[in-house]
Amino acid sequence: ITTTLLFPPQHRSTVYMVYGMLAVFCTMGLTYMMLILSHCILLYSIAMVKQKWLCFVAGLVSLATFKLEPVSSWQNGFVTGNFDLQDVLFFGGSGFTIMRCMSFALENYEKKDGNYTFLDLLKYNFYLPFFFFGPIMTFDKFHVQANNPDLTRKERELWNIRVSALLHLGAIVVVDMFFHFLYILTIPSDMKLLKNLSDWSLAGLAYSNLVYDWVKAAVMFGVINTVSRLDHLDPPQPPKCITMLYVFAETHFDRGINDWLCKYVYDYLGENHDSIRKELMATISTFAITTLWLGPCDIVYIWSVCNCFGLNFELWVAKFFQLEPFATMENAMPEAMSRRIRGVFNAANFWAIVLYNVLSLNSLEFAKLVARRLIIKGFPLSTLSVLFVTYCGVQLIKERERRLALEEEEAEKEKAE
Repeated sequence: ITTTLLFPPQHRSTVYMVYGMLAVFCTMGLTYMMLILSHCILLYSIAMVKQKWLCFVAGLVSLATFKLEPVSSWQNGFVTGNFDLQDVLFFGGSGFTIMRCMSFALENYEKKDGNYTFLDLLKYNFYLPFFFFGPIMTFDKFHVQANNPDLTRKERELWNIRVSALLHLGAIVVVDMFFHFLYILTIPSDMKLLKNLSDWSLAGLAYSNLVYDWVKAAVMFGVINTVSRLDHLDPPQPPKCITMLYVFAETHFDRGINDWLCKYVYDYLGENHDSIRKELMATISTFAITTLWLGPCDIVYIWSVCNCFGLNFELWVAKFFQLEPFATMENAMPEAMSRRIRGVFNAANFWAIVLYNVLSLNSLEFAKLVARRLIIKGFPLSTLSVLFVTYCGVQLIKERERRLALEEEEAEKEKAE
C-alpha cells in the first residue's frame, strides 16, 4: 500500500525488487546474494538461447547443486552467520529461485518477439513474500500482474483481505496449540504404543497427521497470499483440504509447485491425459523432478513411486470400465447410482492417498503398520467399517462439488444473458 502511494504504479515492481534484494542481503549476507545472482545470470544466459530442452537441463542441474552432496554443503558454506532458520532460508530461497528461473526461461522460449530482460527476472525472483517459502507464480502471470498499472480494487476486496488476515492469525494460534499440546507428530514414532492402539485409532492418527500438515501449509501460504494480495497480485491458492481429496490428480500440499509442474511437465507431456503411454511418460517425468525438488533419499523414492503408480492406476481403471460391457451398463444406470459406485472406488483411493503420503510425513514403519492393520489384520470388520465411513464422506463432498458446479453454470448463463 505504501509503495502504491509513494511511487507510480509502473515502477512498483522495481520497488518490490529493491526491497526484496535488501531484505535477502541483510538476512543472509553478501555471499549468499552473489550465489543467487550467479545462478540467475547463468540461467538467464541459457534462456536467451531459446531452447526448451537446454532450459530444462540447465535448470535441473542447478537445482541438483542445492539438493545433492557434496555440492550442496559447499554452496551452503557461503552463508555467513549462524541462526536457527539459516538452513531453511538457504535451501528455500535457493530452490525456489531455480524454479522461478526455469519458469522465466520457459516463458521466454514461448515469447515470439524478442526476449524478456534480466531486470524482469530480478523483479520476478526477488519479490520478498514469495522468495523464501513460495508459493511459485509462473513468470507469465507474475509479469502481467506486477506490471499492471490499474490498481483499482473490487468492491469489499480490502475487507475480505482483512478478514483473511484475522482468520490466519487465529489459525496460527490453533496450529501452535496443536504443536504444543497434541502429540500428533510424535506418537507415530513410538512403535510400542502404536501396536497397542485400536485399528480405528491408527486410522485416525494417520488421517490427523495429514490434516495437521495441510493446516500448516494452508496457514503459511494463506499468510503469504494475504500479503501479496495487498500488492495487487493474485497468487496460487492454498492447497485443497486433505478431507476433500479422493483422486491422485488433485493431491498436493503446495499449489504453486503443482501448477508449475502441471504447466511445464505433466500437462505438456500428458496432453489430455487420455493416453496410457503419454500419461506414464508424463507422471514419471513429473515425479522425477519432484523427487529432485524434495531431495533424493529412500523415503522420497518410495513416496514418488507410490504416487506415480496411483496417478496411472486411476487412468487404467477408468480405461478398463470404458470397455464393454461396463460402458453400456453405466450408460443404462441412473446418474446417482453411477456416482455411488464411483464413490466406492474413491473411498479406497482416499486411503491410498493417506497411506502414500504418511510415508513422507512420518516413517515407512508407521505406514506399513497402518496398512497391515486396516487391510489384513482388521479385515473384514475394521476394513469395511472405515471404508463405509469414508464412502459417506466422499459422497457428501461429491454432492457439494456437484452443487457448486451447477451454481457456477447458472451464474455463467446469467452473465451471458
